[in-house]
Amino acid sequence: MHVRKRLLTQSALADSWLGPNEIDLIGSATICYSWDDILHPIEHLLDGSSGQGASRWSSARDNTTEVLIVELDRPARISRIIFDAEERHFSRTQQVTLEFSTDRGRKFRTALVQDFNFDPCGATYQREDLRFDVDNVSHLKMTVVPNKGGGGRASLTSLRLFAT
Repeated sequence: MHVRKRLLTQSALADSWLGPNEIDLIGSATICYSWDDILHPIEHLLDGSSGQGASRWSSARDNTTEVLIVELDRPARISRIIFDAEERHFSRTQQVTLEFSTDRGRKFRTALVQDFNFDPCGATYQREDLRFDVDNVSHLKMTVVPNKGGGGRASLTSLRLFAT
């Protein structure tokens, strides 16, 4: 019996879960971050896993605002952003501020301020699927305030960007 086969490379694995027009953040961006937990590193934000129980990025610092910046190798026209978060253990309100830069990170323009309300006895997961039309984006900045309404650590489950 002859089986046709080939070993998948890391980039081929990443390509297998990318959606139409999705930007490959692993291959075409640098992710800058203020802090991560060794058990929940920044790589988990980009591993293609999302939804309840998925891997996640998390800060290692309690009650500390964290910043993530995606520096795109080439500016792009961003048409859609999907990100999600989960908190199963604490009641808290996590705030995410999303900003774009079109001048290589010198100035940022706020596009969204979103509150995620978590309650272990109720809502533990939230997903945002947002449509935009922002041309020439060089940087995307996410500021995550973990404890607007309680304690906790900044965390996000996934981040996906789409271009037109």
